Amino acid sequence: MKTYLVTGGAGFIGSNFIHYIFDVHNGDVKVINVDLLTYAGNLENLADLEGNVNYSFIKADICDRDTISKIFAQNDIDYVVHFAAESHVDRSIRDPEIFARTNVIGTLNMLDCARYAWEEGEGFKEGKRFLHVSTDEVYGSLTEEGTYFYETTPYDPHSPYSASKASSDFMVKAYVDTYHFPAVITNCSNNYGPYQFPEKLIPLIINNVLTGKKLPVYGDGKNVRDWLYVMDHAKAIDMVLEKGRIGEKYNVGGHNEKQNIEIVKIIIDTIKEMLPDDDPRKAHINYDLITYVEDRKGHDRRYAIAPDKIKKEIGWEPDTMFAEGIKLTIRWYFEHTEWMEHVTSGNYQKYYEEMYK
Repeated sequence: MKTYLVTGGAGFIGSNFIHYIFDVHNGDVKVINVDLLTYAGNLENLADLEGNVNYSFIKADICDRDTISKIFAQNDIDYVVHFAAESHVDRSIRDPEIFARTNVIGTLNMLDCARYAWEEGEGFKEGKRFLHVSTDEVYGSLTEEGTYFYETTPYDPHSPYSASKASSDFMVKAYVDTYHFPAVITNCSNNYGPYQFPEKLIPLIINNVLTGKKLPVYGDGKNVRDWLYVMDHAKAIDMVLEKGRIGEKYNVGGHNEKQNIEIVKIIIDTIKEMLPDDDPRKAHINYDLITYVEDRKGHDRRYAIAPDKIKKEIGWEPDTMFAEGIKLTIRWYFEHTEWMEHVTSGNYQKYYEEMYK
């Protein structure tokens, strides 16, 4: 039975990954979830695992060396899957320091604690893996149609968020090159799906459509992103852990490039299609809700991932095209209105702050 240490496992992608590995491996895994439970970490995402003897949660800061070292000392960790990060570009523009602390210093602390725990002689114990989850935003912005980000694309980050993630990627690479540390890096495109915090585009638009609020769109709305259904991403991470080559990086993309304004209109149309005819909200859902707002500072124009390497070496490719994935996502939010109410009100944070203070 493999033991996974998942950082940021109460967040959007982390919680979906934990669900995925329990399902795919028929529960024959042990998961230790380390999360500080900041605004985007929500243990409601994993409520169905409470009481599972193979799952445990530890509230901790990844920058806290004593606590992280103790976790390694008390458990025989096989895999570290490092999701924990500050990830919202707008927040990084307002407060870049916290992004540098969590994303760079936190990653360095995780690497060093794992290095000391896994060292054996001149190398490392057999079968250990550290997977660092990163982003396509480290590559900067594509200006020409038909071009893509490859693993060899030079880094060119444009926001404090992407700069902090680029720095953390380089720290992982330095540990591989210096210590021959058993790490791999994945760089993914924009994720969407269940449990995503509603400051991100897709859950924000879904929530605003359903509650009759305006739908804010930056600039002219023609910024392009490549969209990846979160369970496809979870599958990619699981496969890279098992088959990825040490020291390599793998781009994980969804083959779903769309302008932001397209995404907003697709959500409007899909929600209208999915709501029953007698739902009173249906009459008020239209494109008039769209409101163009001042563009984000340093807003990259286009991202597009080329996942050729991960397909060739590991055999992964996305299973979920956007037309299917957005319906799955909207249906999930339809069925979890209480979750959305808790998240947008902040009530869940107060509850868990009391539980873990």
